[in-house]
Amino acid sequence: MQNFTSAEEAVKLIKSNDKVFIQAAAATPTPLIEALAARKDELRGVQTIHLHMEGPMPIADPDCHEAFHPNALFIGSNLRQAVAEGRASYIPVFLSEAPLLFRRGIWPLDVALVHVSPPDLHGYCSLGVSVDVTKAAVETARYVIGMVNPLMPRTHGDAQVHVSRFSALYYEERPLLGHEPKQPTDIEMAIGRNVASLVEDGATLQVGIGGIPNATLSCLTNHKDLGLHTEMFSDGVIDLVQKGVINGCMKKKYRGRMVSTFLIGSRRLYDFVHDNPMLAMLEANYTNDTSVIRSNPKVTAINSAIEIDLTGQVSADSIGTRLYSGVGGQMDFIRGASLSEGGKAIIALPSATTRGESKIVPLLKQGAGVVTTRAHVNYVVTEYGVAYLFGQSLRQRARALINIAHPDHREELERAAFDRFKNINA
Repeated sequence: MQNFTSAEEAVKLIKSNDKVFIQAAAATPTPLIEALAARKDELRGVQTIHLHMEGPMPIADPDCHEAFHPNALFIGSNLRQAVAEGRASYIPVFLSEAPLLFRRGIWPLDVALVHVSPPDLHGYCSLGVSVDVTKAAVETARYVIGMVNPLMPRTHGDAQVHVSRFSALYYEERPLLGHEPKQPTDIEMAIGRNVASLVEDGATLQVGIGGIPNATLSCLTNHKDLGLHTEMFSDGVIDLVQKGVINGCMKKKYRGRMVSTFLIGSRRLYDFVHDNPMLAMLEANYTNDTSVIRSNPKVTAINSAIEIDLTGQVSADSIGTRLYSGVGGQMDFIRGASLSEGGKAIIALPSATTRGESKIVPLLKQGAGVVTTRAHVNYVVTEYGVAYLFGQSLRQRARALINIAHPDHREELERAAFDRFKNINA
């Protein structure tokens, strides 16, 4: 285990036309990516594949176009321009099915670049904050290159990788990428209160990162016996665990434990999850499996959207034809929550953009992708209230959504609804 090499030497395992997996989010192995980009003049046709990346992405720079072509299962801010300009590509896939790309040989991997903890006494490193599709990549790639970082938290579950699996190891102590929690805005707090009003005692939560999830979690301090089964979480969960609000005692799967597949947040979060037996970090094909999700009680799935039309169609991965993020696990959890006994599938979003444009629209923008269909949406929440859509006609849906739209846009939406449905009060 003392046979560490430099990042530059480690990435020499990568050859032209190789398919290379890169661990993502807070575990993005930035030094290995930078070392790979430095080989742009000697490599051609290398295809990379990954979830959303944090930090710099030099392999997506214009002068690296001949050497590398990134393929994103979820587009981060550092790849949007490259995707728009054709220097990178987007692969739409449910997070629950993403590991199958590797296990079924649809994306046969030559090399996997991962970011792990130092090995324990038994020789096992931990994938730490990003198990998701990484476990499948590590198991199927011909070569695995590891960045060993003592600041990577050791997590339990599916995160363990024996040191013998690595073809090359690079050591660096470096703070993990992440996000400091921000104080929710007044609008986010109003949305959070409305979402929290739907959460029952004993519910199993799916939450994400950002102002709305944090606002919602801050409104749950008087709840009891909540569980956590989610694809990811951030700092907002910590206080509820420490107060005993989230204890998982009502869950059917991993009772008494939190389940997630990746994490991103502050150093406080990474310290909280380090060697924490209450947390099980599991593969995405388990955490996002609808049959697993639905087995827990009162699953309350809280997701967001870029825009939603008057019939309930949700666009969450693009702004018109402009690709923005990804399919991710929204449908996995929307469906799982809907089928859970007492479950609630929630789309929570501000009524308007920061530029004042309505996020509830007569029609989705031309070319927008429908991530969640109108048949799957149960609840839509804005700062103006809650619209319950399940079992409602298109006319009734339009009326309910107009009632929670921003007041500045309701008249326009009513005209559009009348033109389309003739009588939205029927």
